[in-house]
Amino acid sequence: MPDIDTDFDDEGRQKVIDYVVEKYGKNQVAQIITYGTMAAKSSIADVARVMDLPIAESRALTKLVPDRPGTELRRVLHAPMKIKDGEKSLEEKDGLGSDDMENVKKLRDIYKDTGTMLSKILHEAERLEGSVRNTGIHAAGIIIAPKDLMELIPIATSKESNLWLTQIEGNDIENAGVIKMDFLGLKTLTIIKNALALIKEIHGVTIDIDAIPLDDLKTFELYQHAATVGTFQFESAGMQKYLKELKPDKFGDLIAMNALYRPGPIAYIPNYIDRKNGREAIQYDLPEMQEYLEETYGITVYQEQVMLLAQKLAGFSKGDADVLRKAMGKKQIATLNKMKKQFIEGATEKLLPVEKLEKIWTDWEAFAQYAFNKSHSTCYAYVAYQTAYLKAHYPAEYMSAVLNNAGSTEKITFFMEECKRMGLKVLGPDINESLKGFAVNSKGEIRFGLGGLKGVGDAAIESIIEERKKGGAYTDIFNFIKRINQRTVSKKTLETLAYAGGFDCFPELTRTQYFNVPVGETINGLEKIIKYGQVYANQNTNTANTLFGDLPITMEIPPPRIPECEPWPLVIQLNFEKEVTGIFLSGHPLDNYKFEMRHYGVTPIADFIEFKDSIKMQSNPNRPFRLVGLVVDAQHRVAKSGNKYGNFFIEDYSGKTDFPLFTEDYMRLTPILQQGSTVLINGFLKQRYNQETFELKIQSVSLAETMKRVMTKQVTIEAHPQDLNPETVKFIEQNVKAHPGMTTLRFSLGIPKEKLKISLVTMSSGFEMNDEMVQFLEESPQFDVQVVTA
Repeated sequence: MPDIDTDFDDEGRQKVIDYVVEKYGKNQVAQIITYGTMAAKSSIADVARVMDLPIAESRALTKLVPDRPGTELRRVLHAPMKIKDGEKSLEEKDGLGSDDMENVKKLRDIYKDTGTMLSKILHEAERLEGSVRNTGIHAAGIIIAPKDLMELIPIATSKESNLWLTQIEGNDIENAGVIKMDFLGLKTLTIIKNALALIKEIHGVTIDIDAIPLDDLKTFELYQHAATVGTFQFESAGMQKYLKELKPDKFGDLIAMNALYRPGPIAYIPNYIDRKNGREAIQYDLPEMQEYLEETYGITVYQEQVMLLAQKLAGFSKGDADVLRKAMGKKQIATLNKMKKQFIEGATEKLLPVEKLEKIWTDWEAFAQYAFNKSHSTCYAYVAYQTAYLKAHYPAEYMSAVLNNAGSTEKITFFMEECKRMGLKVLGPDINESLKGFAVNSKGEIRFGLGGLKGVGDAAIESIIEERKKGGAYTDIFNFIKRINQRTVSKKTLETLAYAGGFDCFPELTRTQYFNVPVGETINGLEKIIKYGQVYANQNTNTANTLFGDLPITMEIPPPRIPECEPWPLVIQLNFEKEVTGIFLSGHPLDNYKFEMRHYGVTPIADFIEFKDSIKMQSNPNRPFRLVGLVVDAQHRVAKSGNKYGNFFIEDYSGKTDFPLFTEDYMRLTPILQQGSTVLINGFLKQRYNQETFELKIQSVSLAETMKRVMTKQVTIEAHPQDLNPETVKFIEQNVKAHPGMTTLRFSLGIPKEKLKISLVTMSSGFEMNDEMVQFLEESPQFDVQVVTA
């Protein structure tokens, strides 16, 4: 029976399952069981527990097993250890290092010392390895049967589900004569649904997302500029690079790129781009192939093309063509080999040249390694197009929906940077504008949601928003404290709101004043405000309980005076914001280094990760990298040998990565790699010993604040003569004199229309790059700046 995969939005998935149960009956619908087997360490631990081995000794024994995914106890105990000892050794296949090898030797010595309890445990664990230990439930699989499942397959029950469970795993269930449905939750569909709801709420526009035009100019301009961050399927740095080169102008281009951008066919993307743009001739192995390969410029991209060509060239039946498709999709090389003879014979009967047929089949065999069906790619490209359409036409509403479904704080930071690039303001929380999640205000700006604040519960959020809807905007902090219910909105909630800037809409008080304890007093400003609210609430309650409760309050309680004080420096304010929201709202510690990140050969971390993930396809895998990032975590460890090492995490606007440091590098660089430091890292990717993975090999680390002063060798300012004025000349003259140094300053003046150009260079003395010069250049978009670094 077939296996049918269907995607639903996360929130609607359960409704579909409920519908299926109601339609077909509980006795005809089941979830699929999964079996967890005993791995190397768990088998040792379980046997040790049964044989009453003390926990300390059991842990010591299991620790001798290499801590690597997929480790097999049988191989650890019996496989050749070194490459010289034989094929598929632990050193070569498992990539074990010297420490792991020492542990394996100890484990084998224990295993051989028969008669001891530890040896007996290892022998029994070896026999038990791979046995079923527990059961679970498949995350998405649902079985639908034509009649009572009890009559077809063995059934089980579980406390974790109200539905029945099959006793047959997913890989074998199709042979039992029942349909397997994968009901998958796709977050992108939830984003689209939320964006459409926001658009309707704000603009009163109802969009039928399945009826949008597939030739929308604005959407294809978004793809041509590769502004695809936050859209489905097309947002990786590598895909963006190819989109800029391809300049897609029809929906078919998106279908093809979706199918091509995966391991294997990605090698054909440059040919596809060149052929579309007329830089490479479109060629067909046989003229008969043009009919089905014309839409992809002569390149075989889809399984369906192979099916149709097999029918046309070799007379395959539709059934045989489908067998060929399945063999390609499931990489069944043996079946493909059998069908080759049928293909060659059928095609030669049509008088097609054998040498061409051999080449075509060879290409198809390679294609089998990555075969992709067009129907699948079309569905994905269609959903991707819908997200791009919404981003192009309703950017604020769409990005709000993306932010609400981002998940991790790193992703939220990443998408907030994309909003800035788009010219969308993402503002911090505001008790007069914020909803529970990210939302768009009346000015088209995105507001941080109150639900993203740590320690602020749903009841408090609903209370604040409900009172705002009922009584209008809060006019000041005292009006706010009088109107809210302090049993729902606690002191902790109020502190979090103040730290995050939720009260910044009241300009009469700064954030510092809420937490400042004046000299001679014992409570801070916020505590005075809370006390004022409590007194006001008590008076209201007491008045309501008197005989004259319907009379207005005659005595007005004066609000407390909150003394002025120095506002927090930005860095402290940012730290408090990150503490209560997980991200920086008012700015970013890297904001001071945007000039360096743009002009000093710095690679964004997202691009670095993209390069690392596709390193086998890179022509220069050992190229050097400069990374600038904030150290967000520093994990310090001690190896069994006593040597210290650590793992360090850095992030920038685009993403987050980590790298290990060992022995001398660790001791030398740890003082700089402190959590909260902004650093410049120079390094390259190096293959790990006896492994296929790569890691960042650090050459040097320095504080980012030293980059301008130490690395700037030459600054060239390209300008049109008309953009130079006396104020500009005066500033540069004074700045160079005030900051003497070794950096060369060069002016390149040119009039492009008349092809005139002249260079002016400082000859007598140089200068030292400084913050004032950076600010001047950043605020002078009429100048093109180039920096040569040391």
